[in-house]
Formats: sequence, structure tokens, C-alpha cells
Amino acid sequence: MSSSVSVPSTVSAPRSLSAVRVQAQQFSLPVIFALFGLIMGSWAGRIPALAAGVNVSHSALSMVLLCGGLGAVVSYPISSYLMGRFGARKTILMSGVALLTVLVLIGMAPNVSRLMMAVLMLGLTASTFDVAMNSAASTREKQSGKSEMSRLHGLACAGGLIGATLGSFMASNKIAPAQHFIMLVGPLAMILWMSVSMLEADAGGEKVAKKKFVLPRGPLVLLGLLGFLGSMTEGSIADWSGLFLKEHFGASDGLAPLALSSFSMMMLVSRMFGDKMKERFGAQRLVTVGALVGACGLMFAVLSPNAYFALCGFGVAGVGVALLFPFVFSAAGAQGPAALAAIASMAYSGSLMGPPAIGAVAHFVGMQAAIAYLAGLSLLIALVACRTRLLK
Repeated sequence: MSSSVSVPSTVSAPRSLSAVRVQAQQFSLPVIFALFGLIMGSWAGRIPALAAGVNVSHSALSMVLLCGGLGAVVSYPISSYLMGRFGARKTILMSGVALLTVLVLIGMAPNVSRLMMAVLMLGLTASTFDVAMNSAASTREKQSGKSEMSRLHGLACAGGLIGATLGSFMASNKIAPAQHFIMLVGPLAMILWMSVSMLEADAGGEKVAKKKFVLPRGPLVLLGLLGFLGSMTEGSIADWSGLFLKEHFGASDGLAPLALSSFSMMMLVSRMFGDKMKERFGAQRLVTVGALVGACGLMFAVLSPNAYFALCGFGVAGVGVALLFPFVFSAAGAQGPAALAAIASMAYSGSLMGPPAIGAVAHFVGMQAAIAYLAGLSLLIALVACRTRLLK
């Protein structure tokens, strides 16, 4: 009798341990996406303070932001080498540690030239991390047969919201960006290591299609143009909305980052309901109408009487542009990995050109005109979306 009782106990222990590990694996990738959003939100939320710290003009700041986009574009050979040599799991860990290190270097940059170099490395490491975590997510989707990408990107948006809000708190308490980022590194590095250790082990090497800049062709051209314009708009709002509040309305360092928080919060809400709305209304209609809503929100921010009304405008803009990237990448992925690589290349080129272009407009015409320019881009997105046949 004793032996018959002992067998289930020895079997149940490994089973329960295996169940716990499977559950941990389910949470590890969402945590990694949220962590990435938190890091990038922390950086974007402190741009006004960083700009003031090195005393840069609009044109000089646009060159700093240009370095970030340039770093993302030139990261393809590095990300493809790391993915091919080590696989997604180890690449996430290596690029994540590098990204956290670069974040501290940004906060400690004593002048414009050092800040430009640090932001260049930010673009490179962030893009590599992005490629690796999306590759891991794509692999898990294929293995499970379940679509998770929209929810994961929503969690990255949530992380960005937390990062920007934390930046506002730090700025309100007169905590310098360098000290703020140093306080983040330790806990985030620990969370990164724990999450990566829980990921399912990959084969140790994967092929990455994005080895160079590839332009889309044929019916993919309009889809690529949507990615380009969407990246310009979203990236520019993230980089310049806080400065708009600070310079146009005289908002404090604590209030200015809330523009990005408002934008990110409403993007998060919209993305959480995006899949259900797609089934009912279709992607093309949602992207088209959303772009029009985004344009209205941005113009409301431009014409607002104070910073608090402008926050509402940026929130409305977040609702409008939130669904563009999930649906564009879903449509591109349906056409195969080469199409997805081409669309991603167009999107990264938009992130490269967008913020500097807004900086040039702000320098010569003013911040109000720069945000109104983004509203114009949203109208162009609506025009392109209603003509994009692949956006179903």
C-alpha cells in the first residue's frame, strides 16, 4: 500500500513543477514587451529635461533625435548577426543589457555631441531588442496557433505609459535624468534576466529577413507608405509633445511628460479593443476613421487654451493612430516574411525622418505649426488607408 501511495506523489511533483514553468513562460514574453515600452517611455518622457540640460535649440535637438532613427536603420546587420548566431532568447538578453546601459549614458551626457552618440546607440540597441522580442513572439504564435501580437504591443504601450508617468514624477521632484535612469537600471536588469530565463529555449540561431533596407513593391507600396507615415506621426508625437506643452503653454517639467502619458494611455485602451473592432468593422475602415480622429485630436491640442486641454487632444490622437501599426503589420505578415521586412524598413525610415522634420518646422515656424503638420500627416494617412486594398 505504501508503494502505491508514493508513486502519485513522485509523479505529481514534476507535473506541478512543469505546470508552473509553463505558466511562467506565458508571462515572460508579455513582461519583456512591457519592459521595452517602459525603457523607451522613460527616455521619451525626459527629453524636455535632457534638452534643457545640454541647452539645445530645436534644430540641434532634431539632429539628436535623427541619431536615434539612424541607429535603428543601421542596426539590421547587427541584429541579423546576433539572431543568426545566438537566437532570439540570448539576443533579447544581450541587447536589453546594452539598452539599459545606454539609457544611463544618455542621462549622463554632458554636451550635445555626447548626447547624439548616446542616442545613436539607443536607436541601435532598441531596434535589435525589438527585432528579437518580435521574433520570439512570432515563433510562439506559430507554435500555439494563437494571435498574440496585438496584445503584446498593447503591453509595450502600457510600459511606455508607466515610463513616461514615472518621468513626470521624477521631474516634479527635481530628480535629474541621470539619477532617474540609474535608479531604474538595477530593478529592470533583474526583471529582464528573470523573464529571459523563463522563455522557451530556441534553436540557438534564426534567420532574420531584415538584413538591409528593402523597399516594398506592387500592392505593398501603399501599405509601406502607411507604415512610413504612421511611424513619422507616432514617433514625432512621442518626441515633441512634451516640448510643445513646455514651450507653448509654459508647462512645468512635471506636467510636460504627461502629453506622452495621455497619448500612450489612449493608445493602450484602443489596442486592447482593436481585435474585436476589426472583426466587426474591418481594418481599412478603422485605420481610415482613426486617422481622421487623430487629426482632430492634434488640431484640438494646437488650438487649446491651456496645457490641460492639450492633454485631452493628445489622448484623442492616441485613440486615432493606435490601430495603424497592428493592422498594417498583420496585413504585411499575411503576404510573407519578405513583405513584412519591406514594411518594417519603411516604418523605420519614417521614424528616422519624422522627428527631425518636425524639429525643422518648429525651428522656422514654431511649435504650433509643427503639431499642426502632424495633423496634416494624419489626414494623408486617412487618404492612403482608404485606397489600400491589402488592408482588410
